[in-house]
Amino acid sequence: MAFTLKGYIKVPLEELETIEEQLDEHIQNTKKEVGCIEFRVEQSSKNECIFNVFETFVDKDAFDLHQERVHTSSWGSLTENVERVYEVEELGN
Repeated sequence: MAFTLKGYIKVPLEELETIEEQLDEHIQNTKKEVGCIEFRVEQSSKNECIFNVFETFVDKDAFDLHQERVHTSSWGSLTENVERVYEVEELGN
């Protein structure tokens, strides 16, 4: 069963420039992961510190591997002060 995560991250203003500089690399790395179906991170037009996140992985194992990779990556360290507001949903077949 596929796993979908949707929500947003809120970046502290003082870290915004660094996050913006590294975001494309994070997106490309994630899209290369085995099991990634879709991955989008888009900056809000209403608040530059808000980035809407949508991701889908083929199953829970692929989703968990993604979470682990992010946690141990430079992106994980870079975004440790980011507020994350997500919903995770398992999609039926």
